[in-house]
Amino acid sequence: MGNPILPVALRRRAGGCCAALLLALTCGTGARAAPSPSPVPSPDASGGGFDPRITEIMGKPEYRHAQWGLLQTEPGGGRVLHSMFPGQFFIPGSTAKLFPVSATWQTLGPDHRFVTPLYAVGRRAGSTLTGDLDLVAQGDLTLGGRTRPDGTVAYTDLDHTYANDFPGATLTPENPLAGIDLLARQVRAAGITRVEGDVIVDSRLFAPDPGLDPVPAPLIVNDNLIDLLTTPGDRAGAAARLDWRPKVAPYEVTSVVKTVAAGKPTDITVTAADGGTRIRLSGTIAADARPLLRTSPVTDPAAFGRTALIEALGRAGVEVTAAATGPNPVARLPRDYAGRPRVAAYTSPPYEQYAKLILKVSHNLGANLDVCLLAVTTGSRQCADGFPVLAAFLDRAGVDREQVALMDGRGGNPADRVTPRALVQMLAYWQGTPDARRFREALPILGVDGLLAENCRDCPARGKVFAKTGAAVGGDLLNDRLSVGAITIAGYLDKGGGRFDTFYAGVTGAMTPTADPEDVVGIADDLALIAAYLQEAS
Repeated sequence: MGNPILPVALRRRAGGCCAALLLALTCGTGARAAPSPSPVPSPDASGGGFDPRITEIMGKPEYRHAQWGLLQTEPGGGRVLHSMFPGQFFIPGSTAKLFPVSATWQTLGPDHRFVTPLYAVGRRAGSTLTGDLDLVAQGDLTLGGRTRPDGTVAYTDLDHTYANDFPGATLTPENPLAGIDLLARQVRAAGITRVEGDVIVDSRLFAPDPGLDPVPAPLIVNDNLIDLLTTPGDRAGAAARLDWRPKVAPYEVTSVVKTVAAGKPTDITVTAADGGTRIRLSGTIAADARPLLRTSPVTDPAAFGRTALIEALGRAGVEVTAAATGPNPVARLPRDYAGRPRVAAYTSPPYEQYAKLILKVSHNLGANLDVCLLAVTTGSRQCADGFPVLAAFLDRAGVDREQVALMDGRGGNPADRVTPRALVQMLAYWQGTPDARRFREALPILGVDGLLAENCRDCPARGKVFAKTGAAVGGDLLNDRLSVGAITIAGYLDKGGGRFDTFYAGVTGAMTPTADPEDVVGIADDLALIAAYLQEAS
């Protein structure tokens, strides 16, 4: 799901599998038994009747005051098989990501590659450049930091971008500075061994938009995060072990985390000072705990990238006379690069790989970045200008955009609303394109990968549901319970014989009986089961 709206109290209580379920419909293959099912909120408007297992789920006490939405259509003519409030607005959560990813895929093309150039600006004499090296950021989401040897983009089922909210997030093995290192080696291969000047990151591609959270930047290294991995010491009372990446000056990380006895609480706090460059970890980690990942934000991506490149140049045998740390000297940038020699460039994997990353792990930064990239296609530097591009695409795709309300790309703004019909229209559009299979397989697959990897591993629908999930969960201090703004799922049901039905299922306004996040597990399981039952039905 990827973007739950969580109060601090809920984040502190979330743990283990149940916390991950606020991100994805995972960790369960069977519905919880429900005493005395309540009446189903509304009938199946299609007249076909739901599988009794679905009506039993919808009648559970936790949904007494909730509203369900559901829509399933056949491919081709789109005959409606099941329908429940298809034209009513629901909070979409991360199912909203289907819109900007689709628009960017079709606007840039699935095979579009981001080429990030490095120019020599100045006078060159032999191996010495008297002037600057300017890295012109192009909105590359990973800049080589996740690229596998085969050119695909690596991801884990619970991404490091969620490490502060949900236990279980893990790192990919790739070097987050791989693209930066490649650029530095290319500079050395071009014959430059000394730069009597500076290194500058040109981030003029688009302006930061604080209305998008997280805020995209034209230069992104390791999702603009510092990864902090704590491992228990050898015994209770020993200092915990710490590893962190990427190691770039002037960032420094210290830890006073202690190992406590097995079974004791793990509670680690991360604080940052001096513009985020002095990071400190404190707290405890149980002796039997798995390594715990936390992150700290890079507050100035351009300055961070500049330092990372200067350090990489040094490793490659290129000396830069300017100090490695400090602000990014944008005042030295030229008006343009006409006639300037390009001495290095990093070429990204195709956009399809970035779309898969965004959809599989519900990558919030990537989805917001897509809005900015759409704006850039019009020549604008204002990310908000990406929304008219998105609107025009939805019109072409046959999506009734009056049934879509978006203030961001990730589906995390409180104003975001989408109807089941609009989401199904978006999904149905893809079935008439040459990229239908590629897009479908970019979605999480039930019981196989992404944010649906751990769900329904042993049920008949495993591997036959391709779907994006969404969530918005908050607290109810008045009643000491949790308020489920929405848990949603939308995608394709493999019905066999090459037929893929489009579907949406979601619930808004559910309330858990207690403030234990474990109670949300049942709701998330229920949505996954509804998708599975829709797939299994003849």
